[in-house]
Amino acid sequence: MTVPGRRSSTFTRLLRHGFTDPSAAERLLDLPDMSSVRGDPVLLDALGAASDPDLALRGLVRLVEAQDPVERQTLLGTLVSAKPLRDRLIGVLGASEALGDHLARHPRDWHALVTYEAADLHPGVEEFERGLADATDPVTLRIAYRRCLLSIAARDVCGTTDVAQAAAELADLATATLRAALAIARTAAPADAAQCRLAVIAMGKCGGHELNYVSDVDVIFVGEPVEGADESKAMQAATRLASHLMRICSETTIEGTIWPVDANLRPEGRNGPLVRTLSSHLAYYQRWAKTWEFQALLKARPVAGDPMLGEEYVEAVSPLVWQAAERENFVADVQKMRRRVVDNIPVAEVHRELKLGPGGLRDVEFAVQLLQLVHGRSDATLHSGTTLKALQSLAAGGYVGRADAAQLDAAYRFLRAMEHRIQLYRLRRTHLVPEDEADLRRLGRSLGLRTDPVAELNKEWKRHASVVRRLHEKIFYRPLLDAVAQLAPGETRLSPKAAGQRLEALGYADPAAALRHLEALSSGVTRKAAIQRTLLPVLLGWFADSADPDAGLLGFRKVSDALGKTPWYLRLLRDEGAAAENLARVLSAGRLAPDLLLRAPEAVALLGDPEGLGPRGRDALEQEILAAVGRAETTEGGVASARGVRRRELFRTAAADLIGSYGTEDSPAEADPGALVDRVGNAVTDLNAATLAGALRAAVREQWDDTLPTRFAVIGMGRFGGHEQSYGSDADVLFVHEPREGVDDQEATRAANTVIAEMRRLLQLPTADPPLLIDVDLRPEGKSGPMVRTLASYEAYYRRWSLVWESQALLRAEPMAGDADLGRRFVELVDPLRYPAEGLGEDAVREIRRLKARMESERLPRGADPTLHTKLGRGGLSDVEWTVQLFQMQHGWAEPGLRTTRTRHALAAAHAAGLISTEDAQILDEAWVLATRVRNGVMLVRGRAGDTFPSDGRELGAVGRYLGYGPGRVGDMLDDYRRTTRRARAVVEELFYGA
Repeated sequence: MTVPGRRSSTFTRLLRHGFTDPSAAERLLDLPDMSSVRGDPVLLDALGAASDPDLALRGLVRLVEAQDPVERQTLLGTLVSAKPLRDRLIGVLGASEALGDHLARHPRDWHALVTYEAADLHPGVEEFERGLADATDPVTLRIAYRRCLLSIAARDVCGTTDVAQAAAELADLATATLRAALAIARTAAPADAAQCRLAVIAMGKCGGHELNYVSDVDVIFVGEPVEGADESKAMQAATRLASHLMRICSETTIEGTIWPVDANLRPEGRNGPLVRTLSSHLAYYQRWAKTWEFQALLKARPVAGDPMLGEEYVEAVSPLVWQAAERENFVADVQKMRRRVVDNIPVAEVHRELKLGPGGLRDVEFAVQLLQLVHGRSDATLHSGTTLKALQSLAAGGYVGRADAAQLDAAYRFLRAMEHRIQLYRLRRTHLVPEDEADLRRLGRSLGLRTDPVAELNKEWKRHASVVRRLHEKIFYRPLLDAVAQLAPGETRLSPKAAGQRLEALGYADPAAALRHLEALSSGVTRKAAIQRTLLPVLLGWFADSADPDAGLLGFRKVSDALGKTPWYLRLLRDEGAAAENLARVLSAGRLAPDLLLRAPEAVALLGDPEGLGPRGRDALEQEILAAVGRAETTEGGVASARGVRRRELFRTAAADLIGSYGTEDSPAEADPGALVDRVGNAVTDLNAATLAGALRAAVREQWDDTLPTRFAVIGMGRFGGHEQSYGSDADVLFVHEPREGVDDQEATRAANTVIAEMRRLLQLPTADPPLLIDVDLRPEGKSGPMVRTLASYEAYYRRWSLVWESQALLRAEPMAGDADLGRRFVELVDPLRYPAEGLGEDAVREIRRLKARMESERLPRGADPTLHTKLGRGGLSDVEWTVQLFQMQHGWAEPGLRTTRTRHALAAAHAAGLISTEDAQILDEAWVLATRVRNGVMLVRGRAGDTFPSDGRELGAVGRYLGYGPGRVGDMLDDYRRTTRRARAVVEELFYGA
């Protein structure tokens, strides 16, 4: 078929304007009544701007055809001349088939869209009441309601009101409609109206001023008899009025329904009376109400009926709402309820659910409501039933990060806009995103997405849903919430008097000083102070759950002062996992971790990362340290950088140790003390090895530009070689070198000694960090022997002069830094000495026993209690280690499992080889782990190493907490230590001394 030129041009224009069926549109424009539209480019542009141009044109044709001739000319003339009407009418017709149907049935209602005054932009209840004033029955009320709805939809689709204002206008229209319906019910039953006072309380989205286009309107009815009336008869009359109101709004008429009025949020739900007196409501809420009912009451708002009674109801239930968070398991109950909602969504619909699904509107609403109910007990600014206003208040008060609040606000507005436009199309109650391509196209265009509406819509929807889900998980399941909810009334925002009383009750030794810290941290109107006021009541309790609450609070103030201008610090404590509780545990557990943290306060960030406290491997540490040394301009600067890494990593290890020992709400205490000990030993050993590698690189670079004339290796000995170091351990080492080709022995030895001297100098520069001292006393000939030897010199010495104690010391030898091949060859050299073929002779065994007995008698400090000395005391570290080392030297040649530098590994291998019984192995392992943990605990608590329990009562209590003993159980701790080591000593007497 040949298309005439004019029609071909129109067809092309229609296609360009977004019509999906230009042929059908051409036919409609060819109708006689549409001649003025067809030739008017302004009207075609307006149709093309609609969400669905085809739908808008069909609706406009139906509206024009429904007019009488005079009205038709008026309508068409006004459309051409008045842009506000043109945009509003065509915008509504292109977005809502249902409102197009209404206009076709009531063709003069288009006049409701003509007015465009400033006062018309955001009408309230009074304006809507005037619009409904002539309604005298359900049918006329329905028509008037739709007429008012037209103006709301017009402002919405034209963008002269935003989604929150549109939702508020819909709630105001619902309020006016409930009042009109109640007036109709009263007029129909004046006798009932005369007997009672009836108040209608809006709940849910209507109560929160955030109603949808199509939604149940949730209400609660409160009734009271008028003065002199019988209460029973008055309540019956009130029930009849309430029932009639519900029928007027809910029943289907020739004009359809308005919306269902749902009273199921009332006490006892459907099983309870429709109307109760105020006292009956209160009695129910005080005795029987469930957590979700108080959450629902957060949005309660009187909207119709007796205004005084409505206000009395809200005033009476409001205190109950803001006490709900004090209920047992409140936070867990709310969280469980949200999960239950998601679980009940049909699987086929969950990915399309805008409201209830993950990342949907309910995720925002539940998170906001939970925060309101927890923090609103002490902050009246949070008492809003409107989600976005409450979110704004939460951000202003510091309960939610401003960036998080802004993202939630934007996502909520987008999702609500989607919901509005989906419902507006046919005015049906739905929260499912359509699947049909045409529906998605119209929906995308209605939201301003015009290039590729369907693809852009899906992208934006998924992006916002992802943001909501992430922030919901972060905020809704925030550990701090449950801790705040468990505080007693009045504790969430402490006055100076209340704070002083609480500090004393919590066991702070110096409440006055603690109060000064609180005032310094939380006074003022800054956002930082507001967040501190939220954190501190909970932190005070966590500090109090330690041996030294005062130290914990002082440490927190110092860290807060150091990071005061860092935007992420308080946000981390408020939002991220168990960061706040972890920090409280670390700061109140002793001196070492807080001292490390105050020198590297940015390490607080580690406490908020679930993976942040895991130990880093030696390769990663060495790579970081060597890179830092390489970047530094001086050797001193390079080693200072290495120390900075060591400081941070020591804090990481100490924090993980403390948190693993104490546990948190999210993570209970570590069940296996041996795992904690191994983790600390490995982490500190790897860190010290990496630090030595950095010092070696710095020393070599200073004089030889990274190429030393001799190959050089650092061999770990003692606890260093055994991967059993504590926080304050020295690094026992041997140094070995081998001249490079063409370098004579004297030059090579001078270079090696120079490197050693420089390494020791650099590591001994004054610093507040825990020192890393190099100890070379285990070298051949001890203090009188050379500091470093060639591999050949070691071989000659060990072949001719080696004593049995030196072979025993070499059991812990392991390369730690420097030339890896040289280190490997050193180990191959000493293996025959430490694991002698056919084991030890009787003379060697007697010598080892003699040395051990001499050490016990001579090296135990004067006055030390041998039952409590962890290293040299009865059943302590030395007892277990010498026993295990005797097994290694006797049987290592035959049992490969014994060829290890690690005590616990060797003990396990001896058990596996049948050299020691299960019971004896467990006794020795338990004693060794306990003694090691005591040494670690003493260092953590006092900030300096010690081999016995502290004498100071508070420090002793802190060590007890570290070992898992609660307040008042120090005596049990000491008794248990003595019992454990006494049993170990009995095993040592038998296995080591042959008793």
